[in-house]
Amino acid sequence: MAMGRVLHTMLRVGNLEKSIAFYTDVMGMQLLRKSENKQYEYTLAFVGYGDESHGAVIELTYNWGTTEYDLGNAFGHIAIGVEDIYKTCDAIRATGATISREPGPVKGGTTEIAFVEDPDGYKIELIQLKSASKALGETNE
Repeated sequence: MAMGRVLHTMLRVGNLEKSIAFYTDVMGMQLLRKSENKQYEYTLAFVGYGDESHGAVIELTYNWGTTEYDLGNAFGHIAIGVEDIYKTCDAIRATGATISREPGPVKGGTTEIAFVEDPDGYKIELIQLKSASKALGETNE
C-alpha cells in the first residue's frame, strides 16, 4: 500500500544566498519559494526542477547566525539524473564547483555516476539517465 510520496529533503545551510546560487546557477534548479520567520530567526528556500506538486524538491534551511554545520556521517547524498553526465560535469567544473568523483562507471558495474559537492559539502550524485532506473546494488539472479 502506497503511503504517499517524497515531498522534499531538508538541508541546513550556512549561507543561504550562496546555496541558492549553487542549486539554481550550477545545478539548474529553480527557486520555487522562499519564506522568512523573524520570530524564530530562520529562512527557508525551496529549490527544484519543477513544481512541488509533481516531484521532490530540496528545502534549504538557514538558521540565522549559524554559518556551518557538522555534516556527520549518516547522510549519504542526493541523486540527480542527467542526460549527459560528462557535459554536465564539464559545465559544473566551469563554474568552479567541486567535483569530488569524476564521471565514469561504478566499481563492478556499468552505471555511470559522478559526485559534486554543494557549498556546505553535501554530496550530490549525478547518474546518467539511461541507467538511472537500474538499482546500483542490483544483481541478476
